[in-house]
Amino acid sequence: MLNKTTIYRFAVAFFFSFALQLHAQDYHSLTEAWGNIDYKGRPWVDNLSRPYKISHGLYNRHLSIWASHGMYYDQTKGCWKWQRPYLFSTTEDLYTQTIVLPYLIPMLENAGATVFSPRERDWQKHEIIIDNDTHRAPNYIEVTLHNAWQKSNLPGFSMHEGCYYDGENPFTNGTSRLARATKKKDGSFVSYQPDIPEAGRYAVYVSYQTLSNSIDDAQYIVYHRGQQTEFRVNQTMGSGTWVYLGTFDFDAGCNEFNRVIVTNHSRHKNGIVTTDAVRFGGGVGNIIRGERTSGMPRALEGARYYAQWAGVPYSIYSTRGGTDDYSDDINTRSLMSNWLAGGSVYVPTVQGLKVPLELALAIHSDAGYRPDGETLVGPLAICTTNFNDGRLSSGISRMTSKDFASSLLNNLTTDLQRTYGTWDKRYLWDRNYSETRLPEVPSVILETLSHQSFPDMRYGQDPNFRFTLARSVYKSILRYVNEQHGRQYVVQPLPPEQLSMEWTAKDKVKVSWTPQEDPLEPTARPRGYIVYVAEGRAGFDNGTFVGNATSHTLRLEPGIQYSIKVTACNQGGESFPSETLSAIYHPDATKQVLVVNGFHRLSSPAIVNNATQQGFDLAADAGVSYGLTAGWSGQQLCYDRSKMGREGESGLGYSGSELEGHFVAGNDFNYPVVHVGAIGGSNGRYNVISCSAIAVENGRVDLGRFDAVDLILGLEKNDGHSLKPYKTFSPQMQQRLRSYTQRGGNLLVSGSYIGSDMLASSEQEFLSDVLKLSYLPADSAVIGTTITGLGTSFDIFRSLNHRHYAVQHPEILQPLQDAFCAMLYQDGRQAAVAYQGPAYRTFTMGFPFECIQSAQQRSQIMQGIMQFLLP
Repeated sequence: MLNKTTIYRFAVAFFFSFALQLHAQDYHSLTEAWGNIDYKGRPWVDNLSRPYKISHGLYNRHLSIWASHGMYYDQTKGCWKWQRPYLFSTTEDLYTQTIVLPYLIPMLENAGATVFSPRERDWQKHEIIIDNDTHRAPNYIEVTLHNAWQKSNLPGFSMHEGCYYDGENPFTNGTSRLARATKKKDGSFVSYQPDIPEAGRYAVYVSYQTLSNSIDDAQYIVYHRGQQTEFRVNQTMGSGTWVYLGTFDFDAGCNEFNRVIVTNHSRHKNGIVTTDAVRFGGGVGNIIRGERTSGMPRALEGARYYAQWAGVPYSIYSTRGGTDDYSDDINTRSLMSNWLAGGSVYVPTVQGLKVPLELALAIHSDAGYRPDGETLVGPLAICTTNFNDGRLSSGISRMTSKDFASSLLNNLTTDLQRTYGTWDKRYLWDRNYSETRLPEVPSVILETLSHQSFPDMRYGQDPNFRFTLARSVYKSILRYVNEQHGRQYVVQPLPPEQLSMEWTAKDKVKVSWTPQEDPLEPTARPRGYIVYVAEGRAGFDNGTFVGNATSHTLRLEPGIQYSIKVTACNQGGESFPSETLSAIYHPDATKQVLVVNGFHRLSSPAIVNNATQQGFDLAADAGVSYGLTAGWSGQQLCYDRSKMGREGESGLGYSGSELEGHFVAGNDFNYPVVHVGAIGGSNGRYNVISCSAIAVENGRVDLGRFDAVDLILGLEKNDGHSLKPYKTFSPQMQQRLRSYTQRGGNLLVSGSYIGSDMLASSEQEFLSDVLKLSYLPADSAVIGTTITGLGTSFDIFRSLNHRHYAVQHPEILQPLQDAFCAMLYQDGRQAAVAYQGPAYRTFTMGFPFECIQSAQQRSQIMQGIMQFLLP
């Protein structure tokens, strides 16, 4: 017989068991919010040349991601302006793109996602559009082998001269072409061959029309510097707008090695392939508002104007009838995403283009500050659940947006605290904001930090921080999307490190590397590696998967320069690339040269932070971005901490506008290519390979095997504020080079901070003992861009520009003992020091060699240096 105690215990156990079941069901409903709703078709865009499969990432997931505001036309003031003020050398309109475009979107795409952005994503001022209505051979060519191309009944893109006024739709002004599909591989095709005005990277967009019998595997092949990358595009969706394929390196000029072709090859015998126009590059804004355009690159404009250029209906991008561009821009980001996703399984109640977008995320940098000027403000996240009876178009609960917001906020705070030791978190808002109310899929605004707070921006302007921030957001999206569909996930790895080369035979080079562990993510372990190779003037190939080995051997053809970079991959996707190494082999070479890349620095501009002043000083040091950036407005003008919180020109952080609209080059991590080409490209005396300075410091490379070593230092220095440590000559490097020269090794060193980064007494001893030079900080105020030496004169990059990083502060180096001045700056002071001793020779340049503007002069100068080092 049961007593009362037993009955009570049984009841309590039953209650908690039932409660746990309810909690588990509730958790299940939150983490798998889509339930049976899932997209089962082919991706909108699929890169078939990718050399690995993604099973636990974001393959066939379609996301809408954008960076806050852009320049817009203010009807009340009659001018184009930014939506946010000039603060700490930037604006929110510019700053948030520096998170989204170089970092977040590539991470998502490396995980296999198809990412749409309602703002132009290409930091390229040039734009070339090839279209059947306005171009003929060689730019536009139709070839008929199986099934002829003919005019479609649907309109297509056509561009007229001049600019566009409000309401004009370029996708209704022209015609499009179609052909019946064939299973034969030698089918018909159309070639779009641009005349590229300047060599560089260009985004490639295509357009087409969707018919009732459109195919889901239209073949596009992008030829870029002689390489070819194949895509399959699902033409059953995304009709009559620009569809992004990828961003590629193209040579200048018009040739068949740089073009796009679309074929009628398909697995569907009776389907239809359509084609319209192909666009290369982001271009400059061409939408007239108030009788003029913005004058800015299209990527820096608001979404309203890109939407018009992309064929979006007027009712989508102009909800205020053309009277309020500010509100239109905010609403366009969400409404354009709905227009694309309408009719898909995720947005079934809205008419649209059937692209299965299942998530929307807006990246902002909310304003706010702490009066002490030292305390972080940190991030906040925003969602909207109290709208449309708490439901999205598909019928699922809007509470799933709150789950997403909470995940973003918590994960970001955790990752930043673990990486940098401190980071504050504000709060999660469930409020009525356009960018979280209007999207018909789970959506969040993430206010990453405060652009009005110097303590926040001190972190935020460092590229290393932006990488960590973006990686945290990518990981949260990865987890959230996979959990919604009840799937497991794996985080893509970090890039390989310590790259090095060694000769294994007369014409064979082994490239080696080490994996980089991720202390924040246990699943981010590499399961294999991909080696990318570029031969001669051709671009990089699509990569070769080499398994989980940490080395790969290449056979080199004589006289051809090879460039190599490596990525790590796993089931979740692919890492960012390593630095690029390079090599060249000559059968009759008599000398062996090693190029060492010691330029890895990424940093914010110089920091001013004392009792009375605070901010960034671009003039002292503009910092180093990861590749190209568009994040700067101009030099900070107000540093007065007593003016914190004031608006306009009198407020702390107020900055100029001289750099707005200008792209600024940073560290491309590929400078061994320049040096190897200059050393080994013009004669057959030298076999040249390269490595990372880290591999030298860790003893993975024996310098004694080489007759000469070329150390690239670029803008490397210990600046005192970067979130990662950098140093021109680390103690380990000093030891390696001292030992190398004592054994008769010859040394070339070039960089902008060789003297100023070596001011300790022991460091100055290294400069005097090994390089035979001295440096006095008071001496380095170089005037002009021209340098003379080795029988010629040449210019270096001194001003910030989009082609190459700039040498803001070349150094004056004083020769000691038997050394002598080998080059002179324009103002007559010493630019380089050469030493010819009984045991070894050195040549040290107070500026980076790769910053010489002319490739021909680089080759000439390098040959002179090599003849001195290796007579």
